[in-house]
Amino acid sequence: MVAEDRSARAQSRMPTFSSSKLNNRIVKKLIILFLLGVVLGPLGQAQTPIRVASYNVENYILSPIQNRPLKTKLAQAKVVESILAAKPDVLALQEVGTIKALAKLQKDLKAKGLNLPYVEHLKSFDPAIHVAYLSRYPFRKITKHDNESYLLNGRRLHVGRGFAEVQISVRGYDFSLINAHLKSKRKVPEADQAEMRLQEAYRLRRIIDSRLKSNPEINLVVLGDFNDYYNSKPVKAIVGRGNSRLIDTRPSERNGDSGPNLRNSKWFPRDISWTHFYGVEDVYSRIDYIMLSPGMARELNRANSSIPVVPNWGHGSDHRPVVISVHAKDR
Repeated sequence: MVAEDRSARAQSRMPTFSSSKLNNRIVKKLIILFLLGVVLGPLGQAQTPIRVASYNVENYILSPIQNRPLKTKLAQAKVVESILAAKPDVLALQEVGTIKALAKLQKDLKAKGLNLPYVEHLKSFDPAIHVAYLSRYPFRKITKHDNESYLLNGRRLHVGRGFAEVQISVRGYDFSLINAHLKSKRKVPEADQAEMRLQEAYRLRRIIDSRLKSNPEINLVVLGDFNDYYNSKPVKAIVGRGNSRLIDTRPSERNGDSGPNLRNSKWFPRDISWTHFYGVEDVYSRIDYIMLSPGMARELNRANSSIPVVPNWGHGSDHRPVVISVHAKDR
């Protein structure tokens, strides 16, 4: 009897829960977890942006062609260093040689910790240098604009390097890129180099207009070496007008410069944004661009977009890489 009484008193001191109370607690916990997912989910995506870079690697040629100089080991190493400083997830390249040269660059980057396993190499009418991509993410679709042409002074001419277009999806965020390397300012016998570059820009803009017409809210990146200044006819043609006007992201060095142009608010800020050095004239200029469609410009993270500062950058190329950061979520 004594043992039974003690057992009864011990049981009476134990807390008792009805099934309804347990169910209520479980429901409350599920609601809290759901709300945390709603709030923290977008924040988590915003904390993992996509980095997109463009870089003209100046005759990245490893086997003889057209009497062009071969890329030295020093130059190759400096190109790798510059790319590592940009930390790209998607890298658009100009002046790449053969697919083997691109594979060598990819291998060297991986050896230094940057794995960009997905490759696109566009071969067009220029036999020596090409546009290409290295990417952390797979390509959902590849469109090779390798047969673009135009009439100039009654003569049919081709876009030398073509345009490389790819589509990528990252965590449900879809975007497209068009990589371009327009005609240089070097004189050629076929036609006036400025007119050729303008006609190539018109062909590029035609593709851009087609994409925007199909989907005005498309996430589109147009990037590369346009070989001309912002206020030039070719660049103006690419930028376009009105609702389909592209936004120039204009990355610059992160050296402490900030604020608007106090001399004229309509001009760009007086920060360091040059991308190319022309040794003959001792001129630094901005001819490499990353432009965004209106729909994608809302996702631009300017604070983390820049031109990396690399010591002796010119040992690798006469260009510097430009890189932007984009939030992987439509806004």
